[in-house]
Amino acid sequence: MRWVVQWLASERSAESRVPIGFWYMSLIGGLITLAYALYRRDPVFIAGQSVGTFVYLRNLMLIHRRASAPTAVEPPSPEAAAGDR
Repeated sequence: MRWVVQWLASERSAESRVPIGFWYMSLIGGLITLAYALYRRDPVFIAGQSVGTFVYLRNLMLIHRRASAPTAVEPPSPEAAAGDR
């Protein structure tokens, strides 16, 4: 389903988009698969799923950090400053 979410978001904006729902769905799927890998006690399977899960979690952390960061105020352009004189 995560690929469907990504595809629909890209179609709506007419450019490649990766919505936040894609990352949540990836994380949930990765955790489920990691749980199965742990159940199977397969070290290669566990390592592979751990890396993927880390990537999904890191992307969500970056998205939330950017969303909660204060927006920077841009200094006035030289043209605007010249108009004030």
